[in-house]
Amino acid sequence: MSLKGKVAVVTGGNTGIGKSCVLALAAEGANVVIDFVADPEATEQLETQVAALGDQAIGVQADVSRVDDLQRLISTAVSSFQRVDIMVNNAGIETRTSILQTTEDQYDRVLAVNLKSAFFGTQIAAKQMIAQGGGGRIINITSVHEDWPMPGNTPYCLSKGGMRMLTRTAGVELAPHGILVVGVGPGAIDTPINAQTVADPDALRRLDAAIPLGRLAQPTEIASVVAFLAGPGATYLTATTIFADGGLMQSSPGL
Repeated sequence: MSLKGKVAVVTGGNTGIGKSCVLALAAEGANVVIDFVADPEATEQLETQVAALGDQAIGVQADVSRVDDLQRLISTAVSSFQRVDIMVNNAGIETRTSILQTTEDQYDRVLAVNLKSAFFGTQIAAKQMIAQGGGGRIINITSVHEDWPMPGNTPYCLSKGGMRMLTRTAGVELAPHGILVVGVGPGAIDTPINAQTVADPDALRRLDAAIPLGRLAQPTEIASVVAFLAGPGATYLTATTIFADGGLMQSSPGL
């Protein structure tokens, strides 16, 4: 297993892409700290699944829009497993509101959960990686919308665009420390954030038709990219984004 002895932290880790990332990293031998804000029962079930793979997992209830909670998350990883090797900034929300509709509260919440958490998650994890030595990996779950407009979802696009530059700038700044920073940009994924579309047959058909591969991705398909980036095959990748979108960005003017 390529990540045996490594310790990973996954924000938003008990559902959707985050859950699949936890399982993919554990399948490669990593011990995992699972951040969550709701549904502790789902986190406990995920801990059991990781244990069945032969690894350890602990759930930490933390609001990653708060720097104190992020610090507690990393501190818990260190106190439990003595180090942090992989930080996956995955937590994300959206409002599906346009620039004319978005309230200040909606804007602040999306930018705090999506971008502020990734910035300070990167900062705090990087400080720990530097202190312990040996480098590390920081993987930001962004979106095709870090680069591709989505009218009617403006705060989300702004947050993902910010993550794009965070990934590039942090990748350059942290390279001398052996810390690699890479984004993973999913397209349309079958997760709770797309549940309304998946439940509407007409909307789902339209979406599938816009994707060259003809279907939404499964969360496991994004998690496999994350596991690769965390492993020994990705030692020369940093300050960039890997898009996993089924060709969506090359075929359609925007969704």
